[in-house]
Amino acid sequence: MLDKIIRFSIDHKLIIGLFTLALIGCGAYSLSRLPIDAVPDITNNQVQVITLTPSLAAPEVERLITFPIEQTMASVPETEEVRSISRFGLSVVTIVFHEDVDIYWARQQVGERLNEAKTLIPANVGNPELAPISTGLGEIYQYTVHAKKGYENKYDAMSLRSIQDWYVRRQLIGTPGVAEVNSWGGFLKQYEVAVEPEKLRSYNLSVSDIFAALEKNNQNTGGAYIDKKPTALFIRSEGLINSLDDIGKIVIKNTSGGTPVLIRDVAEVRFGYANRYGALTRNGEGEAVGGLVMMLKGENSNEVVKRVQERITQIQKTLPEGVVIDPFLVRSELVGRAIGTVTQNLVEGALIVIFVLVVFLGNWRAGLITASVIPLAMLFAFTLMKFFNVSGNLMSLGAIDFGLIVDGAVIIVELRCIISAYENPVG
Repeated sequence: MLDKIIRFSIDHKLIIGLFTLALIGCGAYSLSRLPIDAVPDITNNQVQVITLTPSLAAPEVERLITFPIEQTMASVPETEEVRSISRFGLSVVTIVFHEDVDIYWARQQVGERLNEAKTLIPANVGNPELAPISTGLGEIYQYTVHAKKGYENKYDAMSLRSIQDWYVRRQLIGTPGVAEVNSWGGFLKQYEVAVEPEKLRSYNLSVSDIFAALEKNNQNTGGAYIDKKPTALFIRSEGLINSLDDIGKIVIKNTSGGTPVLIRDVAEVRFGYANRYGALTRNGEGEAVGGLVMMLKGENSNEVVKRVQERITQIQKTLPEGVVIDPFLVRSELVGRAIGTVTQNLVEGALIVIFVLVVFLGNWRAGLITASVIPLAMLFAFTLMKFFNVSGNLMSLGAIDFGLIVDGAVIIVELRCIISAYENPVG
């Protein structure tokens, strides 16, 4: 069989050459499209349901939120396991699917069951949501938003957090390959109504009255239209709150004498911030705000990082004067160093193999012919890696064994030498 293959290869050099060129072209194309990362992503096929409920302790979170969601997700098909974490103010339910299940189909199944789970959770306790389509290795870009020297007094931690949430994050979300952008650090800006109990009692009001007044007076209402040919006048009432002063002017009720009681009469309206559990500092120079870009599952981290860097350059031009976006962790740098190490090892290993082949085969032509299998075999491996969606990383690229790659070529070359010697005996 090997003899026939060898003879066919020798007698049909053009066909073999065309096959070789096709292999080189296909391998080079696959390499250019191959997802590159530092390490393999071993995260299983999972969908997470996250519920934030800042007012509940861990036992209540488990009883009121986590348990109903777990029971509802138990009937989802193609699942391997359902596990959960319940902490103060947080519930995370993880549904693990079989590896061959499409992640979007899995999210659809979980989303359908989530509507049923919401009916089992008490009102105003928490709103379960699906986590972004990312993995444990999805953190590809981290940055800080801080003020330049000379602008420290102009931008405090709350202002920087607002810039991150409303300028930077919202523009990064639309970048192809980005699943989510998380913000941390600073103070999350809120509108606060600080009630004064004495004044509230003096008007015979309760906190629920303030809640009701705020809810009713923060909405727009639409009506019909008046036909004034050739134009039509649409009727609408604008009631959305736009400032602290608007909140203070909201009427809670009218007294017996017809005098309206406003929010500002019983409370102080001001800017506040949500409770936080940590802070972010930069170079020991005070507080800053950070952002974490999460990559979509299955994307090429190098390509996504390039897109994020291009978008960051554009966003920087739109920021207020004195505010800077400063990246401090970029996945492409780690990938570059890892791939550089692999490339160096592969090149050095190839040179060693070529040298050994030439020495032991005793013929430099036979050694070079055998060594030519190394790049061809690697291109073939890249083609299969692309076909089976295996990323190029330290594990997959570093596992290529040159000794195994050239074994077959060595045997064929030696067999050809034996055949030649048999057909053309010397002496």
